[in-house]
Amino acid sequence: MTTLENEFLKVSVRTKGAELTSLLNRQTGIEHLWQADPAVWPWHGPNLFPTVGESLNKQIMVNGTAYPMERHGFARNSGFTVEQSSPAQATFTLRYSPETLKIYPYKFVFGVVYALEAGSLKVTYRVLNEDDKPVYFAVGGHPAFNVPFLPGEEYADYYLEFEADTSLDRHLLSDDSYFTGETGPVRLDGRKLHLTKDIFNEDALVFKHLQSRKVTIRSAKNPHSLSVEFAPFPYLGLWAKPAAPYVCIEPWLGCADTVDKPVSMAEKELVQRVEPGKVFEAAFSILVGG
Repeated sequence: MTTLENEFLKVSVRTKGAELTSLLNRQTGIEHLWQADPAVWPWHGPNLFPTVGESLNKQIMVNGTAYPMERHGFARNSGFTVEQSSPAQATFTLRYSPETLKIYPYKFVFGVVYALEAGSLKVTYRVLNEDDKPVYFAVGGHPAFNVPFLPGEEYADYYLEFEADTSLDRHLLSDDSYFTGETGPVRLDGRKLHLTKDIFNEDALVFKHLQSRKVTIRSAKNPHSLSVEFAPFPYLGLWAKPAAPYVCIEPWLGCADTVDKPVSMAEKELVQRVEPGKVFEAAFSILVGG
């Protein structure tokens, strides 16, 4: 386990999946990250690579060949190497191997960098192309945040506040977690999306091309808050197991496939491309307030 700490925050990251496992506000003593109750949902904040969401038939197609691919890709279940670690920053890397080439035929180095900056944690994704051809991939975050923040409060005391949007349409998912091609409105109270026990009964709320680049968890009963800023990520997922005491705020560069629309890896929706010898980079930040 790798620990980063400053006067505001203390965070922990494990090498499996380079997954964030704790986000503690040292000023208030509040643990903001879901602690992965295996009876509910056994993750804290997985990193999604080289796919986001479900691939049709649980496989990807590259140059006419099918390769097995689990939901959200294989990085979250892979062992990373700690390349660099200091009190305020740590870099974790996953390099291609004979095993990864059997399911994802690209030579890559996937990096996750965690950096404390006062009361915020910046999460940077890097993809280095070590191949002689373009590498296609998707990448995204899936951090789960405890709701409520404090004992004695209720889930329904909390809401998500968008910085700009006045109306939202969600992109609907099938029972198999593929997009259906349909959308539906999401009711807001101004810029507030109230959290209720049944809000995720029909799976994730997925938004594409949001005007807002920041979403904040707030309570009607206390001044504490937690925000996620995701400027480079045009898609956003919101999700939790129904009635579970957390909410995931998920910035995405990539998404699930659409029902009955098989495509190659290079044609997936919002797929990213990095040229030989080049490095892709995108970051989001988690800001703790109050």
